[in-house]
Amino acid sequence: MKRHADSGPLESANSVPTAIITDSNTLRLTAERLQQAAFLAVDTEFMRERTYYPQLCLIQVSDGTEAVAIDPLAKGLDLAPLWALMRDQTIVKVFHAGQQDMEIFLHQMGQLPSPIYDTQLAAMVCGLGDQVGYDKLVKAMLGHDIDKTSRFTDWSKRPLSNRQITYALDDVIYLAKLYPKIRQRIADEGRTHWLDEEYAKSNDPATYVTQPEEAWQRLKIRNMRPAALLRLMHLAAWRETEAQKRDLPRNRVLRDETLIDLAGSNPSSIADFGAIRNFPGGKDGKLVAPILAVLRDVLALPDSALPAPVSHQHSKKPPVAVMELLRVLLKHVTDEHNIAPRLIASADDLELLAKDDDAPIRALAGWRRDVFGDVAIKLKHGQIALAVKKGRIQLVPQTDHNSQDHNSQDHKGQDR
Repeated sequence: MKRHADSGPLESANSVPTAIITDSNTLRLTAERLQQAAFLAVDTEFMRERTYYPQLCLIQVSDGTEAVAIDPLAKGLDLAPLWALMRDQTIVKVFHAGQQDMEIFLHQMGQLPSPIYDTQLAAMVCGLGDQVGYDKLVKAMLGHDIDKTSRFTDWSKRPLSNRQITYALDDVIYLAKLYPKIRQRIADEGRTHWLDEEYAKSNDPATYVTQPEEAWQRLKIRNMRPAALLRLMHLAAWRETEAQKRDLPRNRVLRDETLIDLAGSNPSSIADFGAIRNFPGGKDGKLVAPILAVLRDVLALPDSALPAPVSHQHSKKPPVAVMELLRVLLKHVTDEHNIAPRLIASADDLELLAKDDDAPIRALAGWRRDVFGDVAIKLKHGQIALAVKKGRIQLVPQTDHNSQDHNSQDHKGQDR
């Protein structure tokens, strides 16, 4: 076991040997051992309050027999052996709620770890909760309570204490114990393929990268006319590019509400910026010139560039009764199959389904259609009904009265 330079040996609540790695030779030797593993539990500690990209501060890895914390801030540490492990297709990389971890790896090593397994997604298939927290999942499946006293620590400060490192390593030690259990549970229920669509999204680099031209979609806009929306689209793209280039949070460049105010008021002179709320530096600010340049470029665009107006007030809402029935059906189906509702459909998905039997939603494709989608359409058209028997929801097939009436008329005609 490697000793932490300032704090003595590491002691985990688990029996798994642990270590902190700060030099390239130790990392290389460790990576050679871990290369034999069937899977690696992986976690990271990072800071991003002051940066656009997450600042990687610690990487924890465990194969179930040992656990190591790798210090990427250590001087001269070559992370190439770790990146090789993350790319190794013979080793499954196990995360819990790994979206931000994946974003970090994409930025740091230029590609995503592969193949991956996310225990939060797996927990949804097992009925263990919708976006269940890691500590609750460990308690439910392993019966252990996790010490979370170091959760809000500043991971960028050095040296790290034994307590901090032990806290960080416990996460991957428990994760390595969770993975075989939850994977077997899903396999026993024949649901392994249910996660394929989720992992397809997780394995797409586009999931973790905001393209500047799409940045405006993050903003909360209630109503906006085409000309103002076009300005907002270009201003948001400019801010995104600026934030990426300067590695600053978006709101450190320019706040959302200021961006929207600029799009609406369309300042055409330096003096106009004095009336823009929260504009950094007012009319004397350094951003006046580049923003005026963006607005001039937008003004020069042809009318064909104008987008459709944004309005949420006049969109056609589905009948309330249909929405309520679909919500009850979703709750019933997911309870019966012991899965999280979010894995089947979101509230927006239900609204689209209430209005359109062919809505472009995942609830109408693959296993989700088998479990929920087909039943939902039958419910919409009165082919089945929801009933309560002995305190439980039941699906009741309905007789086609229209068909019966039609047959009855045919018989009367024949009698005549």
